[in-house]
Amino acid sequence: MSSDTFGALGVPTPLVELLAAREITTPTPIQAATLPDSLAGRDVLGRGRTGSGKTVAFVLPLLTRLSQSRTQRTTKRPRALVLAPTRELATQIDEVMAPLAATLGLTTCTVFGGVGQGPQVANLRRGVDVVVACPGRLEDLIGQRHVSLDAVEVTVIDEADHMADLGFLPQVRRLLDATPQRGQRMLFSATLDAGIGVIARRYLHDPVTHEADSAQSPVSTMAHHVLHVTHDAHLPVLLDLTAAPGRTVVFTRTKHRAKKLARQLNGSGVPAVELHGNLSQGARTRTMEAFHSGAARTLVATDIAARGIHVDDVALVIHADPPVEHKAYLHRSGRTARAGASGTVVTLMTDDQVRDVRDLTRKAGIRATTTRVHAEHPLLSELAPGDRSFEGGFVAPVPADSGRGSGGGRRNGARAQGGSSATSGGGQRRSGGQRRRGPRPEAGSGQGSARGGSGAQGSGPKRSGQGRPAGGRGAGGQGGSRRGQGGGARQGGSGRQGGGAAAFSERGGRSR
Repeated sequence: MSSDTFGALGVPTPLVELLAAREITTPTPIQAATLPDSLAGRDVLGRGRTGSGKTVAFVLPLLTRLSQSRTQRTTKRPRALVLAPTRELATQIDEVMAPLAATLGLTTCTVFGGVGQGPQVANLRRGVDVVVACPGRLEDLIGQRHVSLDAVEVTVIDEADHMADLGFLPQVRRLLDATPQRGQRMLFSATLDAGIGVIARRYLHDPVTHEADSAQSPVSTMAHHVLHVTHDAHLPVLLDLTAAPGRTVVFTRTKHRAKKLARQLNGSGVPAVELHGNLSQGARTRTMEAFHSGAARTLVATDIAARGIHVDDVALVIHADPPVEHKAYLHRSGRTARAGASGTVVTLMTDDQVRDVRDLTRKAGIRATTTRVHAEHPLLSELAPGDRSFEGGFVAPVPADSGRGSGGGRRNGARAQGGSSATSGGGQRRSGGQRRRGPRPEAGSGQGSARGGSGAQGSGPKRSGQGRPAGGRGAGGQGGSRRGQGGGARQGGSGRQGGGAAAFSERGGRSR
């Protein structure tokens, strides 16, 4: 048997076969490095950049050890614990783990805030083998005596550096204190900063440290570009890039900016959804379902999505607002070029950001090509090839259990987030080297206006008919105002159904 297969590393045959059925046959470097030690029961400290396959690296040994243990699951006493900093990451981990666990007769559940605790409590009462949890909600349930960690045999801390950034380390220490001292512990992180070292020294016993790549290793198949734009050209350039085929993730610094840019893209006919901390868990789930399914091809997000959001085939990441520090740049950029796939990272830079962006790329250890561009620059077609289309903004479906859109939309029907009725000239395409302008966003003045609300986020862009937005041309609107209609079938499925396929289409465990 070849030494570069999961079976050769000691992974049980049922798991190897399930991985192979998903075309996951070759371990990534972090998996190949850590699996022999973690399967042997050793404490492991693993560092690999985002997208390197850390989730599969700890899920396989965790499930293998539980399947070989003689203990049985009992009510309120899980046998393994995975701690994650965000609910999105917890959900992604569970989507990867659940089918593998089921193959071995094991059960899993997630525990995080932002949703009612009733179903989580019911799962814990029935008894589960693995709990994937965010620290806050788990501590709450321990305090209410709905769960005890005294039977935990394997503990994993994922994205430990992000846990530190969010201030969760005191909670992590309390939770680790509640687990048996001699249980196996694994800690995985993209960086090993001082705070992570404290946790490792206190809670890991004679750990084996594996670093699969350098701390600032950029992906070799990831092309980095800085586009120097004027303030007026910023939005038209962003619109041109996102109107190209394929999935795009756009990052902003603030929730307000994410909301505004999503509204502007939708109002110009580019279907987009937003992801930020102001959304309820239900709204976040619907946002990711729409992005996974392709109903919205652009995700506009704050740094909440830089970790734990794993969607295959994201060809383009755009830093609409350059991040404050280099670690955020690397994690944001890691949404593309996952596990050997190619990808492009674009940073939009205005005159007042030149020094900050130069420092950012230097500290991130990347070499970016800087070009001064405008909305008609030929480089845009090279970075995001294909015909530009403006088929209409994303229309959010009405949640089945209520008459409201996820962001507080009106009861009688979901409202379009700048949907097709709020745009004119939709569906225009550019081909054969010829540019056709679709509707431009947020015109300053005009005759009639059309308004589309937001079912998913509860806000609606206003567009007027004849003004000129940031160097582009507004599409002519006529007559009085109209409201977008929120029809359309629900996209995606439930959390697990909607994300499971994407979570397992990683080759060699490319999504974590």
